[in-house]
Amino acid sequence: MKTILLVEDNQTLGYILSEYLEMNDFKVIWAKDGNQGLECFQKNTVDLCILDVMMPEQDGFSLAKNIKGINRAMPLIFLTAKSLKTDKLKGFRLGADDYIVKPIDEELLVARVQAVLNRTQAQATLDAQEFYHIGQYIFDYDTQVLTWNNQSQKLSQREAEVLKMLCINKNQVMKRDLALKQIWGDNDYFTRRSMDVFISKLRKYLQHDPVVKITNIHGKGFILSDG
Repeated sequence: MKTILLVEDNQTLGYILSEYLEMNDFKVIWAKDGNQGLECFQKNTVDLCILDVMMPEQDGFSLAKNIKGINRAMPLIFLTAKSLKTDKLKGFRLGADDYIVKPIDEELLVARVQAVLNRTQAQATLDAQEFYHIGQYIFDYDTQVLTWNNQSQKLSQREAEVLKMLCINKNQVMKRDLALKQIWGDNDYFTRRSMDVFISKLRKYLQHDPVVKITNIHGKGFILSDG
């Protein structure tokens, strides 16, 4: 059963969509605002997010940006009362897979959700056959092995998780707070210190290629770059 994160502040519409999706064999996690939506995303395994655009606390576009910062591959569908071309373009630039204008036809929504999930699953099958390329290195997340010049380094599970998140966000800031919550499940002093230790280890593993760098962005996080 696929899990859908629905973030919709309208009580009536949220209830109707939740019920209809569950009738069609989806598990639904319903959040009532953007901040709650981000919290639910961090705490649960989700297959697809449906985000209202106009919400209190954090609008759908801001929430989408934060979600993509955690998992760039996460499929997103926007719900909005706006039909302006500029809003749609903004949604697609943020990585939206679909954009549905209210009022919503529930059958059409389910069909579009299934279509996005089918595309995502097909892409995931292809991605599973690929490795992450970091300068002269090849990182195989499944086996947790980092390879360069016929030499290899076996990573721990947590080292692999951190490196994977850096790779997903390559040349962009991997936000420290989001990484801590996603990988460690906490953001206290001890987990922050632990993360610094893992970053130092990864720098050591990647030192054989001088163009590969993990840069500390003070107060924000880290950037993995390879040229």
